[in-house]
Amino acid sequence: MRVLLVEDDDGVAGALVDSLGAHGHQTTRVRRGEDALLAHRDADLALLDLGLPDLDGLEVLRKLRAVSTLPVIVLTARGDERSVVRGLRLGADDYLVKPVRLSELLARIEAVTRRAAAARPEPQVVVVGDIEVNLGARRVVVGGAEVELTAKEFAVLAALARRAGTAVSRQQLMDEVWGDAYVAVSRSLDVHLTQLRAKLRRPELLTTIRGFGYRLGA
Repeated sequence: MRVLLVEDDDGVAGALVDSLGAHGHQTTRVRRGEDALLAHRDADLALLDLGLPDLDGLEVLRKLRAVSTLPVIVLTARGDERSVVRGLRLGADDYLVKPVRLSELLARIEAVTRRAAAARPEPQVVVVGDIEVNLGARRVVVGGAEVELTAKEFAVLAALARRAGTAVSRQQLMDEVWGDAYVAVSRSLDVHLTQLRAKLRRPELLTTIRGFGYRLGA
């Protein structure tokens, strides 16, 4: 996922860029609100601090909402009730007060992007490289030749294809394919992904993100 981090503190920004990168997210950091308003078109989600050197973060959020539906999570030290309420009313998808645990931030990012994806019309056909996944017809073509998948293999591939280019956690895949990450046997996912890789024969397009999950496409 392409994350736009709007944060003027170098220490905080460096730690977040490293941590998000380790979990498969491509993070672009800007220090100023004006820069965020220019860079948001190239992002899938924004993490927005409110204490910026040029504009108040809430003003950045207001201007952003006038032109974009980009998912925005406010990530700030400003935890007073008035700021939280204003942030949510101005269109923030979530509001987190620093310091925040990385596991919680990753879960909030996943939840916000899942809601945003559910609100968009689902594409019927997803193309990644020479892999074509027809979600409606449940048909997969690789290099011009149709590939036969089992129902579970297709469900795993479809879950990844709907978020092509985005890191998808193991928990999210098991929730979506098996119904409950805590009930599903983790080994089942490994087996189906191994079979899927063998049938697609495109290992460079189905990437394992160590300690997190998987990504289909660049």
